[in-house]
Order: sequence, then C-alpha cells, then structure tokens
Amino acid sequence: MRVVVVGQGYVGLPLAVRAAEVGHQVIGYDVDERRVKSLAAGESYVEDVTSERLARALERGTYRPSELARDCGGFDVAVVTVPTPLQDGAPDLRYIEESAHTLARFLRPGATVILESTTYPGTTEELFAPILEDGSGLTAGADFHLGYSPERIDPGNTVWGFQQTPKVVSGVDAASLKAVEAFYGQLVDTTVPVRSPKEAELAKLLENTFRHVNIALVNEIAMFARHLDIDVWQSIEAASSKPFGFMKFTPGPGVGGHCLPIDPSYLNWRVQRELGQNFRFVELANDINNHMPEYVTRRVMDALNAKRRSVNGSRILLLGLAYKKNTGDARESPAVRIAELLLDMGAKVRAVDPHVVESVKVDARLARVEATRKELAAADVVVLLTDHDCFDYQTITEHASFVLDTRNRMTGPKVEVL
Repeated sequence: MRVVVVGQGYVGLPLAVRAAEVGHQVIGYDVDERRVKSLAAGESYVEDVTSERLARALERGTYRPSELARDCGGFDVAVVTVPTPLQDGAPDLRYIEESAHTLARFLRPGATVILESTTYPGTTEELFAPILEDGSGLTAGADFHLGYSPERIDPGNTVWGFQQTPKVVSGVDAASLKAVEAFYGQLVDTTVPVRSPKEAELAKLLENTFRHVNIALVNEIAMFARHLDIDVWQSIEAASSKPFGFMKFTPGPGVGGHCLPIDPSYLNWRVQRELGQNFRFVELANDINNHMPEYVTRRVMDALNAKRRSVNGSRILLLGLAYKKNTGDARESPAVRIAELLLDMGAKVRAVDPHVVESVKVDARLARVEATRKELAAADVVVLLTDHDCFDYQTITEHASFVLDTRNRMTGPKVEVL
C-alpha cells in the first residue's frame, strides 16, 4: 500500500520506517525542510530509529521523506502524528487541523485515515472527521475509513519498542476498525481493539494521568521525608518488594516530554468544558510536578548556604538536559527550567549532556561542557538531573566537592539525594 505518515518526529519516524520495512511504499511528510533534508541524507535524530535502519529503508526505496504536500497524493493509508501542545492551558490542535486539510485534498473512496496525536476524547469524530469530509466531499465510515490509535512511543526503551508494544486501535464504525486493525496488525505484535475513537483517546490520557499522579505522589513524599529524616529511596525499594498491589515510581526533578506535562491537562480541559467540573487529581499533580524544579533550586541554595555562599556568582554544573535517561529528548525538560532559574539568580551554570545536540533550544546563557575532572572539581555544586548511563558516576563522586543527586545514582559523604 501507499502510506503517508504526517509528522516525522519521535512518533512518526519509527512508524514510517517500520511500515517501510514490512513492504509498504511510505512517504514521510513533514513541513520542516531541515528535518526532511536530514532524513533524506540518512541521518536520524530519533534514538528508536538508527541511521543504519533509516539508510536501509531509503536504499530499498520503500521510504521517502518529503516536505511537499503533493507527495501525499494517492495514499491508501494516512497516519497523522503531529504535535498537540497546550496554549494558555487549552489544547492547540492547529497541527491536526492543518494535517486534515492537507489530507482531505487527496482523500479517495476506500482509503484509511488514522489519527495518532494525543488529544482529548472526541477529537477524531468532532474535529478531525468534519475537516476531512468538508475538504473531500466524502463521508467517514460510508466512503472512507477513519480511526484513532494512540501512540505509545517510549524513547530509548530497548525492551518495548514500536513493534513489541501493544497497539490500541479504534474506528468510527466496524469497517473502519477492521481497516485500522489490519494496517497495524502488519506492524506490531499485538493490537487491542476498543469500541470507538473516544475510548482509545481516553485510554491514552488515562495511561499518562496514572503516571503523572503517581510521580507527583512520590515527589511530595520525598519532600516530606527529608524533613522527617527518612530515606525515601529505601522506603520505595522496600515497598516495591511487595509482589502485588504496588507499582514502583521514583521521585525526580520534575516531569518532561509531551506525555506528562501536557497530556493530563487535555483530560482536565475536556472535563471542565463538557461537565463544568475540575479534575482535581490532575490539577494537584500538575501543581506538585510543575514546582519540582523550584524545589531542586531551593536545595541547591541550601547546599550553598551551608558553605556560606550565595547562588549569585556560584559555579553550578548540571548533569543532563534531557527529560529522560539515555535519550536526547529535551521537550518540556525540568532540567532546562532548573538551568533558567539558577541563571536568573546569577549563578554561572554549565551543563553536560552528550545526548542532547547543540541545536536543541535551551537558554543561550547556558554553557555546554564535558564532564571532565576539571569541570567537576571547579563546580561549587554538581546536580544530577538526568541519569544517563554514559556518565561516570565514580569519577563524579571522586572529584566533585558536593553533589545533589535527584535520581539516586550515587552514594558517599559528598552526595545528597533528593
């Protein structure tokens, strides 16, 4: 089949390359010309797709990136994987709308269109479908297949990749569900059909809200435990020995990526708009997790105060800018927010992250360095924010004068954990 994947980021590229590997003719459509040029040269910027895998798909001719809308023509299946950010607390669905307008121009009877972008329940049928129908003159269900399948990409996960992770699938009618499930059945090991797109849309938000709330819980417990002189990390390990009724979550400097800082707010927005009520668990989790960077900054201040130093003028080395270990994804990263807070207070902040490329947008005042022994020794405070496996933790503890470890990767007399 001719497959178009709209959006070639962390979600779209793994999907596009996998579809190409099973034999489909895939167009990876993206409006970012620089991204398309990089892909055409066989250079992958996504950890889950190596440049070698990308190059093989290009050489076989089953995958072609393009920034030209006309290349979307003639598709049998089109999948939309564009970002859905928040704008002033409300869902910003302009990229979904633009994608629908583009695909509507080329939509043919019998084709299948699938939305993967995370959004509030009702988007597929109430927003996405009408645009496709108005632009094509066709009717969803009757003339073309339409469904929703939430993305479950976990960047850097070497166990649960795109193929191994079960795929939730849905359709606006029985024929659409059959078409959507048949497509993904060629790409993944397991599909999980649900009754309608609304159930699939809610499933995605439920997954991420569950994580968001539980991370907020352990973050708040960690803050209280310190004042109670309790090692919260030991308590968490002890609790996780229970073989039933408990799932391990650990504290950290905040949450990042698209899923946790943004997705639960989509559910809260929908509940407020449709029911006139607040989703109190989401609001509380947002409040706790969003303020973790401020808490980490206060801990840095406390450490410096103990040395009779102020933040202003102190040299602080941050280890990790990505929101998740062993990836280069710095979207909504709490590490970036912590760097900004410390810079605003007059600190001389330097950061180490071999995974996050220089082109990723961070504060221009932030110096990017390597974690040399000299850099470690020169810092008044070293803060571990992202526990990449590439960091030499023994060297860090040997040469740093003080370490604030927000990930519980180090021990020793000069190390303080979150």
